[in-house]
Amino acid sequence: MSWDAYTSNLIAQRTIHKAAIHGHDGSTWASSPGFSLKGPEIQGLLAAYTDPSGIRANGLPVGGIKYIALKCDDRSIYGKKGQGGVIAVKTKQAVLIGVYDEMDPPVAPGSAAKSVETLADYLIGAGYVSYMSF
Repeated sequence: MSWDAYTSNLIAQRTIHKAAIHGHDGSTWASSPGFSLKGPEIQGLLAAYTDPSGIRANGLPVGGIKYIALKCDDRSIYGKKGQGGVIAVKTKQAVLIGVYDEMDPPVAPGSAAKSVETLADYLIGAGYVSYMSF
């Protein structure tokens, strides 16, 4: 299965509007149409897994939108802006990113988080990208 199929699957669940998978080197493995993270955005996101002080103080920019950082640990980062938000889950080799900004009807943050976290758990369980705590 291609990496694009995983982002398409997230969007098909109707809990995520945009999705991407990036390698730790910043490379794009898959991205939904019209959604991209610029180099500084992905590097800042990856750095926040070890030191979230920057995104806590200045916000979490993803796809040109700045979110308020709500949860930051070595596996997951959640951000919120208005009725929307972003969920990012890190694995050993990649970070899965889901945005639920423009959904109609609105999506509950917990549903969006469950979709991205479940996909990360699936990929880890299948041996594609192992989770590793730093």
